[in-house]
Amino acid sequence: MTTRRALVAAAAALALAVPALPSPALAQEAFPARPVQVVLPYPPGNAIDLLVRSLAAAMTPQLGQSVVVINRDGAAGAVGSASVARSPADGYTLLFVPALVASVLPVIQPTSGLQANSFRPICQVFNNSMALVVKPDSPFRTLGDLQAAARARPSQVTYGTLGVTSIPHLAMVQWAQAANVQVEHVPYRADAAVMTEVLAGRIDVGSIVLGSAAGRNDLRVLAVFDSQRHPDFPDAPTAVEQGFEVLPASFGGLFAPAGTPEDRLARIEAACTTAAASESYRAAARTGSQPNNFFLNRADFTRRVQQDVEQKAGLLRGLTLN
Repeated sequence: MTTRRALVAAAAALALAVPALPSPALAQEAFPARPVQVVLPYPPGNAIDLLVRSLAAAMTPQLGQSVVVINRDGAAGAVGSASVARSPADGYTLLFVPALVASVLPVIQPTSGLQANSFRPICQVFNNSMALVVKPDSPFRTLGDLQAAARARPSQVTYGTLGVTSIPHLAMVQWAQAANVQVEHVPYRADAAVMTEVLAGRIDVGSIVLGSAAGRNDLRVLAVFDSQRHPDFPDAPTAVEQGFEVLPASFGGLFAPAGTPEDRLARIEAACTTAAASESYRAAARTGSQPNNFFLNRADFTRRVQQDVEQKAGLLRGLTLN
């Protein structure tokens, strides 16, 4: 009996000595508790690389942890994007990419594993307008001139872009549909090659990312696809001004894997909002020819991505993808 009482007493003493386990809520780590990784699915050294690195640096003090940029390119952005989609949905691995990750890549690369709902938009921090450019002595002075020529010579007016299903390509497809014309696409590898071919007279028009023409005076911007004129090209009229409601853009920013907890998305969005308003990021945006209205919060960004998914689905259905 004495032995039993002693064992009971010892067990009670041991129970008091061992601290109670915290509740699940208390055990949950404060976010972020370690560095956050942002994957850019393109090579370093381009305009989008400059933007993501500037944003990461400005987000670091907001999150209290390092925000590290990782370049993981391949398959036109699908390799790095798919790696983030497969990552734990814990807010520690994010993606910096245009909205085409949801609207275009799942359609043109169905084996990548990417789907329209693979990611949750967090904040839009860039908005690249598309534009049509011609050589200075081109007979096309307006979109009306281009439309008239294309109607007079169906499929004989040529335009170049940086590739099939690129946003500049889809921009021209959208305009051609609005103008009810047929024009001939000539794909290249980059905007620089497109502009070279335009100047050489081997193609009639170039459909490019507007920022690619920044600082150049050897091309004439026929039209900017946006709702308002770009501050870097104040003399270039928009397509809307010329009677065509065509406003395609390569917009994007931060995304997180689907399933990331709401509280962590909110934390990242807050840091992104402050970072995007910082002078350091706005300076990078100016260098990258961003318009003044490049930022959208999570709700507005999510709506815009969804609209892009729906619009691109219609455009892609009418294209030969290979």
